[in-house]
Amino acid sequence: MSTPATPPVSSGPPRAVLAARNGVAVVFALNGLAVATWFSRVPAVRDALELSPGRLGLLLLAMSIGAIVAMPTAGLLTQRLGAARAVVFSTTVVALGLSVAGVSAVAGSLPGVAVGLFALGYGSGSCDVAMNIEGAIVERRLGWTVMPRFHAAWSLGSVAGAGLGAGAARLGLPIAVHLGVLAAVVLGGTLLGARAFLPAAPGTEGEGSGGGRKSLLAAWREPRTLLIGLVVLAAAFAEGSANDWIAVAFIDGYGFSEAAGAAVFAVFVTGMTVGRTLGTVALDRWGRVPVLTVTILLAIVGAGVAILAGSGPVAVVGVVLWGVGASLGFPVGMSAAADDEEHAHVRVSVVAVIGYTAFLAGPPLLGLLGDRIGTLHALLVVPLLLLPTLLLVRVTRPPVSGATGEPERAGAPEPERAGSPRPEA
Repeated sequence: MSTPATPPVSSGPPRAVLAARNGVAVVFALNGLAVATWFSRVPAVRDALELSPGRLGLLLLAMSIGAIVAMPTAGLLTQRLGAARAVVFSTTVVALGLSVAGVSAVAGSLPGVAVGLFALGYGSGSCDVAMNIEGAIVERRLGWTVMPRFHAAWSLGSVAGAGLGAGAARLGLPIAVHLGVLAAVVLGGTLLGARAFLPAAPGTEGEGSGGGRKSLLAAWREPRTLLIGLVVLAAAFAEGSANDWIAVAFIDGYGFSEAAGAAVFAVFVTGMTVGRTLGTVALDRWGRVPVLTVTILLAIVGAGVAILAGSGPVAVVGVVLWGVGASLGFPVGMSAAADDEEHAHVRVSVVAVIGYTAFLAGPPLLGLLGDRIGTLHALLVVPLLLLPTLLLVRVTRPPVSGATGEPERAGAPEPERAGSPRPEA
């Protein structure tokens, strides 16, 4: 008796792509852990160095300058070395920066902390571009939206960093010990995660810089790329302002303790994590434009409540909404910049440079405002900047497919095959 033929079962995306997805998520999480480790101890560093809000803002500027210096060449560095080696190199710089900043803070050396923050910003900025480029390529290979989940992994790392920072502050753990141990953990984990990255496409790794420079200059003349950069700038300002100042603002504005201020920062990144985890489903169902519009409105309302509530518990609710609302602008902007994989390296670099301008201008601007009207009320700049951004979200719409004449799906420019399973990202 013959056995009935068994219908073929699609294996879904290749195993290497799924492994790369997991490796990218690990690198994102560890980068978030590194950055949040620093931010969670900002109040302790401020007290150790006896800094006013204005001087603290100038100190934080060192990290932003490092990131801005890295951004223009990070795409070309990734193109030359490949994403895996670029991530390992930049994370080594991150680990050194964290360690130097921690030791210098304990020693009371303001210049030493500034040098450490510059290295932290340079390494984090370079890693940001490299891991976003790899994440965008993996997203296209998978065929569905996954970039926000990579950024959710970053936020989970931030939650862990903020939680560990709150615990370290409560226990009185020296800043140098805390930052040094976490630097070693981040570097070791990144070495393992980067091993799963996809191989560089033939002809890209080790390319000469001449053609890359020409492409980079051309990307700076593309209206869509520049407008996406402005959306990312506003999103980065909404996120970065909370990262830099939310703990200090609640300590100064609502009388929270240092540990409670670090916990508020953890609440913010938890809101971002939730938004980025659930946002992939919303983006695939409704598309980039309506989802970004709703989340930006949430950020505007949440920031307003957090700043103006007058009550600590109510303000914390606003922080949750702020975190959810600020969660998708950055990852969606990176995906939009990488819609055309061939030019993803240079376009992601351009968008990152524009977006990270928020981290350059934010700390001194809010610090100087904080000297005059208080740190908490200085954060009102956030909703004021987000309002006009609502007019720009349409530029993130995927380009029209030449084959169908229809806009490509936000997270899946390559149509998903019938019967192909979608494993959880």
